[in-house]
Amino acid sequence: MTHRRWIIGVLLGTGVLVNYIDRISLSVAAPQLQHDFGLTPQAVGFLFSAFFWSYSLAQLPGGLLLDRFGIKTVGRWGTFLWSVASGATALCSGYAGIFTARLLLGIAEAPGMIGNQKATGLWFPTRERCRSTAIFDSAAKFANVIGVPIVAFFVVGLGWRWGFAVTAFLSFLYFAAYWLMYRDPSEDKHLSRQEHAYILAGGAVPEGQAVSGQANMLAYVLQNRKVWAHMIGYSAYGYSFYLFLTWLPGYLVESLHMSILKSAGFATIPWIFASLADLLIGGFFVDYLIGRGLDESKVRKVAIAIGMAAGLAVFGAAYTNDPFWALVWITIALSGLSAAAPVASSIVSLISPRGATATIGGIVNLTNNLMGVAAPVITGFIVGLTHSFAGAFLVAGVVLIVGIFSYLVLLGRIEPIPDPPARM
Repeated sequence: MTHRRWIIGVLLGTGVLVNYIDRISLSVAAPQLQHDFGLTPQAVGFLFSAFFWSYSLAQLPGGLLLDRFGIKTVGRWGTFLWSVASGATALCSGYAGIFTARLLLGIAEAPGMIGNQKATGLWFPTRERCRSTAIFDSAAKFANVIGVPIVAFFVVGLGWRWGFAVTAFLSFLYFAAYWLMYRDPSEDKHLSRQEHAYILAGGAVPEGQAVSGQANMLAYVLQNRKVWAHMIGYSAYGYSFYLFLTWLPGYLVESLHMSILKSAGFATIPWIFASLADLLIGGFFVDYLIGRGLDESKVRKVAIAIGMAAGLAVFGAAYTNDPFWALVWITIALSGLSAAAPVASSIVSLISPRGATATIGGIVNLTNNLMGVAAPVITGFIVGLTHSFAGAFLVAGVVLIVGIFSYLVLLGRIEPIPDPPARM
């Protein structure tokens, strides 16, 4: 049997790696931009949030488009447009231009993660769903390991414009690879009959559109408690994740008094552990337990709860100015959140009825990425008022507690929502 599905998984992971380097480039360049343009912490917080405003609002339309026109078509257009938007940032001459370019980047990247969730549902059996999800989810963390130093090298050596230029180059390379390689299973000439049969027999999501139509399907899934519970829980995870994604380099510079290059080096430490926890614990270990015959729903829910509980280590970072202990607490928090992330992300394809994976993914990712708007702005205001990150870390911990409750109490059993009737 061939292993075409894993090649597709690596392709999707590479795309996430590239577009997350796009996102974090602003975090690395922010201290230089703040100096060049005389920006306040509040203004930087709004600049961080610009991408997430458009990215969040485009999630639901992106999901509907993916379920209507397919992953290949929407993915190609999205990849091309985010490459263009990334390059445009390097050409901007002021705050307003960068803000606008980040808005455009958010729109272009919006279908990416939802498309990956839909693709793993098509390409992988349920027993491999955490591993396959962990490939692209861990890439989001690993982008900070290699992306931060790469972007910092160009920003410090050549200026902030070059930090964005290099991400645009990587984006265009991925666009070419995606155009050449991605097809759905039924269209992929390199997928053997045996592997395709294995995928389908293992519970892969059937290809095709919703029988009831996309508008009716949207109304139907919005009435389901599982969708709302997952939406609340995943958003709680997203708040802490986006706080670290946007503000970690700035935290190291401002609170721990590091240089940009030194902060870039230190920032890689928690992200290395986060990448490993995502792939090895949230991916391989959870699938191993399920493969041993343990109850799938219970394993997934317990893994999510334990990972998010470890994220509460952010409370420790709120009460130390020692660089060593700050990194210890942040590493524990990020590793726990990352271990929970692929398990939580895989829930989209596990609860979706036919033709609704990207629609539900759009709903869940909409609220999750609104946390990408809220976390940097709230953090910016707290830091601006208190001149400390302690309050911002405490807020993140409280939000995580709400998320744990939603997964353990509100979600119920992780299983597919019944298909709606043909006409609502």
